[in-house]
Amino acid sequence: MQYILDQIPIRHNLASHLMFLGVVQGIFLSFVILFRSKKESATVLFGWALLIQCLVFADTYLCYTGLIRYILHFNDSTEVFVLLIAPTIYFFIYALLERKPITFKKHWPHFLLPLLYGLSQTNYYLAPIEVKLNAYLGAYYDNLGYLSVPDSFSYSFQKVKDEFRWMILFSLLFYIILATRLVFKAKSKKTFSSKNIKVDKYAFSRNTVVIFSCLLIFIFLIFLNYDDDGGDHYIGILQTIITFTTSFFIISESRFFEKSWIADKYETLTSGSILFDDIEKCISEDDRFLNEKMSLKDLAERLNSNTNLVSKLINSETGMNFNDYLNQKRIVIAKDRLISHKYSHLTIEAIGLSVGFKSKSAFYTAFRKHTSTSPSMFMKQKTG
Repeated sequence: MQYILDQIPIRHNLASHLMFLGVVQGIFLSFVILFRSKKESATVLFGWALLIQCLVFADTYLCYTGLIRYILHFNDSTEVFVLLIAPTIYFFIYALLERKPITFKKHWPHFLLPLLYGLSQTNYYLAPIEVKLNAYLGAYYDNLGYLSVPDSFSYSFQKVKDEFRWMILFSLLFYIILATRLVFKAKSKKTFSSKNIKVDKYAFSRNTVVIFSCLLIFIFLIFLNYDDDGGDHYIGILQTIITFTTSFFIISESRFFEKSWIADKYETLTSGSILFDDIEKCISEDDRFLNEKMSLKDLAERLNSNTNLVSKLINSETGMNFNDYLNQKRIVIAKDRLISHKYSHLTIEAIGLSVGFKSKSAFYTAFRKHTSTSPSMFMKQKTG
């Protein structure tokens, strides 16, 4: 065994350096995200997804460089994590667009494939070191020969292991389809504008799905052209590019680049701040948003917060200021009342007043802004 181990070369080249940079940067970024994010936020899921990817490509780096020979017991130990990459990215997109938490009770089926695969490989995980060394040699250096293994050892795990590549492709394709459905669903009901923020959650999710799809195609091409793990370092290099691109966008969105960021009036925004869900719940309670006297100050007082913090949170979540956010909710109710027989005795102006607008002109202006048509035209289109 020692003779064969000594024959395994330790290679450090451009590919290994790029993979190492990607792993280190990814782990650093994932810890920053996990440390800075609130437990209920979607960004926590993004942090976990990134950390899982880094563990997988750390294994790829060790195998490619030959450093795995010092810790052979861990060879192929991250295969379960590979099957978790697609689900965790999907969880992030789901939580970001649906604004619903991920719970094991509801989403446990997504863990079935990784769990079942892990159980099928139990015999390999407990196998003698000779078996794991032979597995590594078969993937990277089959010219060095193999070690003998006791005849009593069972290779029953190999049948499932031989299908591992197809499992990866199936997992990626399946979750790309699910994530794409979420993005199209979000697009159909998208009410916020991206003019006030550089990248809104819809655009970020859409771009994630596009990168996700490109990754699937790239992995498929690697699998076609390389046997075993021979081309995994190319996937690792692509992951490094994705990691640094993600880092660039996260850093570019940082308040560090805003004017007068040290004296920012939103400096009170902390990890213990209110959530956007608190705003939604408060403003929707008893249809409070239909009250024409509803103001940003009144909302902040009800939340035991301050106007700057509430305004910042609304803007970051929706891309709208408080008035547009309030009016958008009022317009939804007004649209129903304009075509409802229950309110047919009211004029258009009266319906506008009933949903909280102080004047006919204010109602018409807000209605056109959020629907791109006038109330009267909207009624004609809906009633034929």
